[in-house]
Amino acid sequence: MKERILIAEDEDRLRAIIREYLEDEDFEVIEAPDGKEALKHFNYENMDLALIDIMMPEIDGWSICRKIREVSDIPIIIITARSHEDDKLMGFDLGADDYVTKPFSTRVLVARIKTLLKRYKGSILDRKDILSSGALLIDKKAYVAKLNGKDLELTPREYEILLFLLRHKGNVLTREQILDEIWGYDYFGNTRIVDAHIKKLRKKLDTYGSFIKTVLRAGYKYEDH
Repeated sequence: MKERILIAEDEDRLRAIIREYLEDEDFEVIEAPDGKEALKHFNYENMDLALIDIMMPEIDGWSICRKIREVSDIPIIIITARSHEDDKLMGFDLGADDYVTKPFSTRVLVARIKTLLKRYKGSILDRKDILSSGALLIDKKAYVAKLNGKDLELTPREYEILLFLLRHKGNVLTREQILDEIWGYDYFGNTRIVDAHIKKLRKKLDTYGSFIKTVLRAGYKYEDH
């Protein structure tokens, strides 16, 4: 399966040149001439890497980078004519992996893309032990949950519920499913115990507690966007 690259660039000619080089290297390319379309593609298609111009119509590159980083850790390369150090620092602060100033060599750009993808895919095994949602992180190996870099003081059941919700992010989990997963099939207590644990978990997660959504007459789901 070809690796898919998103190019968010409003200069048609430059976008076409980059696309041609990438397709010659057997990448699949998705193009967006403005920020709104770039986010639409990102939200509905699986991307392996994003090239983002800062000065984009509709939605600027900084905002695109910020939105991607809220839900994904794919490599991001900022491409821009702005070479000021503060702009570069801004890009890195928002989670960009590389910063390329125009004009640039397209061959060098492709080489950087290959390097980032290789590094990204080489860390897949490590990332399988990490689940994250913004500043919330679960390290399954260490059996710890962190928020903004600080350990959350969760009970074993609260930790397992949070892990279960994050593993199935965006999907509705019934109270019965949560009971079976956390308490086991031989538990015959009331499902209200799930509600009690969710209430305590939300409080400990502070603002992130709002991401645990109650689905009326169904159960719960974790949704961070």
